[in-house]
Amino acid sequence: MIIFFQQYARTLLPALIAILFSLALGAANVPDANRIREIAAWLPAQPAGVGQPITNQAAWNDLALRRPELNALIRWSAKLAAQPFPEQPDSLFLEFTKNGNRTHWERAASARRTQVPNLTLAECLENKGRFLAPLERAIAALCAERTWVMSACDPKLENFRGETIEIDLGSATLGVELATADYLLGDRLSPTTRKLIRDNLERRIFAPYRAAATGVRKEFWWMHGRNNWNAVCLNGVTGAALAIIGPAQERAWYIALAEKNIDAYLTGGFTPDGYCVEGLSYWNYGFGNFTVLAENIREATGGKIDLLSNPLAAQPALFGLRSEIINGVCTTIADCSASDKPSGILMYYLSRRLGLDSTPWRKTQLIGWISGGLYEKTAMAFLPAELPLINTAKASGELAWRTRFPDGGIFICRPGTGAQAPFAAAIKGGNNGVSHGHNDAGSFSVVIGTNTVICDPGGEVYTKRTFSPQRYDSKLLNSFGHSVPVVAGQLQRTGSAARAAVIASSFTEAADTLTFDLRSAYAVADLQKLERKFVYHRGQTPALEMRDEVAFGRPESFESVLVTRGTIKTVNATTIEITDGDSAVRVTIDTQGRSFQLKPEIIDEDGHTKHKPVHVGIVLDEKVLSATVSLQMVPVLK
Repeated sequence: MIIFFQQYARTLLPALIAILFSLALGAANVPDANRIREIAAWLPAQPAGVGQPITNQAAWNDLALRRPELNALIRWSAKLAAQPFPEQPDSLFLEFTKNGNRTHWERAASARRTQVPNLTLAECLENKGRFLAPLERAIAALCAERTWVMSACDPKLENFRGETIEIDLGSATLGVELATADYLLGDRLSPTTRKLIRDNLERRIFAPYRAAATGVRKEFWWMHGRNNWNAVCLNGVTGAALAIIGPAQERAWYIALAEKNIDAYLTGGFTPDGYCVEGLSYWNYGFGNFTVLAENIREATGGKIDLLSNPLAAQPALFGLRSEIINGVCTTIADCSASDKPSGILMYYLSRRLGLDSTPWRKTQLIGWISGGLYEKTAMAFLPAELPLINTAKASGELAWRTRFPDGGIFICRPGTGAQAPFAAAIKGGNNGVSHGHNDAGSFSVVIGTNTVICDPGGEVYTKRTFSPQRYDSKLLNSFGHSVPVVAGQLQRTGSAARAAVIASSFTEAADTLTFDLRSAYAVADLQKLERKFVYHRGQTPALEMRDEVAFGRPESFESVLVTRGTIKTVNATTIEITDGDSAVRVTIDTQGRSFQLKPEIIDEDGHTKHKPVHVGIVLDEKVLSATVSLQMVPVLK
């Protein structure tokens, strides 16, 4: 009887479970049973992860020949293997609830979790067995952790105390990393370690996910979440399932559910014109995960399902390319860092799929092989020589001197031919109610050469405050940290109703003109008019003019603002120069005769750059019923 039950459990029970997934409790999130059967017929009989297993040494030897920089990864992994495994005491996890610090735990967790990709890749490349014992040590330690959920995602400590098991960005990613290591190394890992991986994946990932999808427990919010969480978690869970779970019917269920729910990310994380409202950092992260998910499913189904060919993905796929302002400098809007650039691995893949020039990304794709995830790297390392082209993602009407995201309210203006200086501007409209967004309606940046002389300072180092009701207490995230007015002593308000509404625009080869109505961004009862006009002039000496026109029902204070990390020098009573690196911009201030003061103030928050940005207030000395403040910005030619 016991033997019969064991055989039954291995054969019929998984198929029965898969059917129950599709019928359970009539849950709205369950994928169609016919679709599950259709997908199951396309899948291989055995589970398969991404990349090539270690048994295919020809493929790994070829990779090592093509990428000699991987020798550095082997050397680094040897150092890791010789060191004690990093500790992660409970006190680090508890810091977030005590004082809001998440960095200390994340640093320790990263040191532990990144051993899995490094040691696995080193073993696959070298194939001598010397990295297996330290890898199994790492896996055992990770599987012994109280929770795989990140400290910042467990503020009530319910996962920490074992009262629930949730899936977050951290647990979904760790799950697929372990599943990928298991797939790549196979029985080079001990039976004990492989069972440990499977038991933990079932307990921490698959069982909670099935329960949430079928109505046994409340759905995880990200299953229909309209931001990067949706793509990252769906990618992690689905990728782990494809690598580990045996019956094709069950694997098909995971694919069908991802296919059903991924549109939430594509429609919520992007405006219809492809602008990523969360910024470039989160495009790399969220759309990078979406792309790996799409490629994994495409390969698993023999090309029958290609999420990247979804029309909703067409314009988002181009965001990395279109986010460049000039000379490799990209927008830092939202929770970004000043050094952010499109991921080379991601751009190389997308360029090949979209029929774009992949040459600029061939070298940059190599960056990140020492750091980064096992799942992403192996998914992209063994791509076929020929990838199917997708021809639906061309940016219509794109010109070298201009990029427009009219739905997102972002406009990038570049110089034309014959310009004496590489002077460009990024203008931010939109609203203050998007994921990872800042209170920055009407802001702008100016780039000269490779320096952002007038800047959007990007995001802050995350703490408990960052994603709390006190988020916009931060002077980096509220409008104090952006080049937008201070009106009647008030900063911009938060929410989608606070917006820069385009009321006039004109785009020609000679100049780009935009006018915003900013009244809705300020909770000032007697504000009757606040229009901000930009004119970007091309030609031999490109320039940017910004003009604020304000009117009140009674006299109020008014301040135009520039934000910079550069050095400010007063030229005369109405002119300043701002220098950053080897670039400088001259700003001529016209207040129509009204007296004003320059009031620079360091934005004293914990950001991602060495030099703190400065809020330069151009403050009218007297309250006004109406006023016009114009700034003429031109590059200083050297």
